[in-house]
Amino acid sequence: MNESMMADTLAQERAQLSALAAKPALRRIPGYLRLSGPGWLQGAMTLGGGSAITSLTIGAVYGYELLWVQPLSMLIGCIMLFALSHQTLSTGIKPFAAMRDHVHPSVAWLWAIAALASSIIWGFSHYPLSAGMLEEIIVVSTGFSLEDSGGMARELYLFVLATAVWCLCAFTAWNYGKGGTSVTVFETAIKLLSGMIVLAFMWVVITASMNGQVDWGAVIAGYIPGRLPTDGEGVITIMAALGTAVGINMTFVYGYTLLDRGWGKEHRELSRYDIVMGLVLPYLLVTGLISIAAAGAFYGSDMSIQGKLSPNQAGAMFSAAGLGAVTGRLIFAFGILGMAIGSLVMHMLCCGAAAGAMFNWEPHSRNYRLALLLPTPAVLGVFLWSTMGAYVILPTSAICGFLLPIAYLGWLFLNNNTAYLGDDRPEGRRRWLYNAAMVLCIATVLASVTYSTGINLEWF
Repeated sequence: MNESMMADTLAQERAQLSALAAKPALRRIPGYLRLSGPGWLQGAMTLGGGSAITSLTIGAVYGYELLWVQPLSMLIGCIMLFALSHQTLSTGIKPFAAMRDHVHPSVAWLWAIAALASSIIWGFSHYPLSAGMLEEIIVVSTGFSLEDSGGMARELYLFVLATAVWCLCAFTAWNYGKGGTSVTVFETAIKLLSGMIVLAFMWVVITASMNGQVDWGAVIAGYIPGRLPTDGEGVITIMAALGTAVGINMTFVYGYTLLDRGWGKEHRELSRYDIVMGLVLPYLLVTGLISIAAAGAFYGSDMSIQGKLSPNQAGAMFSAAGLGAVTGRLIFAFGILGMAIGSLVMHMLCCGAAAGAMFNWEPHSRNYRLALLLPTPAVLGVFLWSTMGAYVILPTSAICGFLLPIAYLGWLFLNNNTAYLGDDRPEGRRRWLYNAAMVLCIATVLASVTYSTGINLEWF
């Protein structure tokens, strides 16, 4: 899309936004849904393997008791993303440049490096997860399996499946990098994918409910904050929920997806609706449905649940618990695969944004697009993750965890910086409410990463 066409599109959007602003809040939603996009990309990024495994663990180990944890985690991330969108859309300044010029260059560089590193390293877990889910779909659909053969033959088979997933993700990210129509097509595909993921897990929960495996009274009570677990595993589970709701790579790439759409001041209200519709609601639905299904099928049963419950194990256990192979394995596997693919595409886009910001590469240039492919070695995760996981999870989680509140502090400073925001700096009661909410978020995340890292160091 050339500059003239993009200008015409943005002019049409502004006219639509002006018309929508005159309508009551609820009647704006259909129009905002059509215009939304960047928030859905955030949803695709957070609904990855970490969210899936955390949700399974919450339900399988703690029943319905901790259903409130993930909504609280998302509330914290949502507040900070609201602040970032307001800043980026008010100024039009790229987030890295804003952090570098108005906070400190070291904070900006650490933020970008952590976002880049986490997007590469976590791919080493997401490609094996994608390959495993694709293998599960093939087994249930066709009966073909190399699982019993073991050894190198199965690993090569998983590598082929992971490579197929990489090809799909690389093609999508590369074409998204062209901008224009490709952006709209990709964001529409993400909306459809998010809807399919929700429907897949809704199917699992409805089937479990019809089998009498869901206590809906306990589900409602589970969304009311209650007792905190005192055991180490319980604390780590809560901290994992805080970490997977809005990760540091999500915080970096979000501002760039806003600017890629050409959004400005007129889109600030749309951006808030966009975050709620594209990130908050899909996250709450998907993670809640997974936890409810796991609680109904596994909690208090005789099934052995040791350590973190993997999606492959969960699918087999859902099937054994009476949901059948189609619902327990096939539909569940499709849902997890969709989560992993969406997250992997966003990892690539984050690498492009981070590398482009650090080295001043133009968006959609050759170097930018090559940076999209930086997570490519993660395909080898099907061979390496079982041995390298223990060595990279702890330092990556610790570094990214401690840098996240630092980035949040940067946004708090920017939110009160007149030189940066000018007349768009929040004032009066709104300013104090924003500041109080952001300080509370920072304190919660900082306390969580400090405590959880200490627990992990003891275990390590």
